[in-house]
Amino acid sequence: MSNRAELKQQFIDALIATGKEIVTKSEIKEIANKLGLASTQFFTKEDNVRVGRGQYRVPLPNLQAQILPMVKPVVHSNHKISNVQTDLDTTNLVPVTYKNYVPFGNFDDVLEIVKSMRFFPVFVSGHSGNGKTMSIEQACAKAKRKFVCISMTPETDESDLLGNYVLIDGNMEWRDGPVTTAARQGAVLCIDEIDYGAQNLSCLQRVLEGKPFMLKKKGELITPAAGFTVFATANTKGKGSDDGRYMFTNVLNEAFLERFRNTYEQDWPPVATEKKIIRKELDSVNRSDDNFADKLVTWADVIRKTFADGGCDEVISTRRLVHIVETYGIFGDKIKAITLCLNRFDDDTKASFVDLYTKVDAGASAEQILAPQPDPVIAEAVKTDEDVPF
Repeated sequence: MSNRAELKQQFIDALIATGKEIVTKSEIKEIANKLGLASTQFFTKEDNVRVGRGQYRVPLPNLQAQILPMVKPVVHSNHKISNVQTDLDTTNLVPVTYKNYVPFGNFDDVLEIVKSMRFFPVFVSGHSGNGKTMSIEQACAKAKRKFVCISMTPETDESDLLGNYVLIDGNMEWRDGPVTTAARQGAVLCIDEIDYGAQNLSCLQRVLEGKPFMLKKKGELITPAAGFTVFATANTKGKGSDDGRYMFTNVLNEAFLERFRNTYEQDWPPVATEKKIIRKELDSVNRSDDNFADKLVTWADVIRKTFADGGCDEVISTRRLVHIVETYGIFGDKIKAITLCLNRFDDDTKASFVDLYTKVDAGASAEQILAPQPDPVIAEAVKTDEDVPF
């Protein structure tokens, strides 16, 4: 800075130091003389400085921002997006062996698929409560394989399946969905009630091919770990429910269904197998009674056969039999247990099912109950004909 420029700045600083907003011409001259400044026109000739005859506005000081220390330190976040640790990351995903489980149906095939460690997607259909999901879970328990299961609903979407961002402590963090978790860990994924989910399941197309799939929201490509595979369970074969029994089930896209290597139909357990199941369940509630177990299974078998022939609209599942056993374990009353577990049916169905059990309890066999009964009108006519002499 030149000497002249320094003098000008000293002059301005001196004006500001007076503490006044307005100074007179004589005050300006006095300050200039002290500084040895010959002329002050650089200041007095400015349009915005003169405010009146012989009066001038003192310029505002050139304030600089001053950084003051905060009383409370600010914790800065780098807003880094990271993965949220969930129960699926920390829990042992190998299921516990259920002591009352009795293998039947397609269990041996399911076990071989699980043990193979190959990617081999399978579709399992069958009536509600006949052990579809449990057979997959127990196969994983026997093979000591990780098992991740998600139950589908009409509201289940891509974020629920693959993952989504969540807000935690002011930061956006990514949380893997069950499909992504199973793929990362090389687990067996079970998509339960897949025909009950949303119709648009296209986000699973790549998953069902065993190929790397993209988390679009995160921009991450997931390559499934060795051992990852998929099972899907449903009450229909993905074609909807023609009889309306399984309402709100969807017709699944043919290209989607084509990606499953095999389709298994899970039937009810054979009578002998189901008796073993019910006996074990009775033992577990300290109500051991082989006779009661046999009668329950016979009763359910008659109802299922009647249902298959179109003779009734409801059916007794293996799960329902277990519910009866559990209820009996609490109340110790067989008929009460049966009646309470039939309350979900309409009154006529409930009454006919209870009446049927009383016949089984009295000793009637399934064959006797299911045997065609003669039409009473025809029987009476035959009896009348026999009474007429020839």
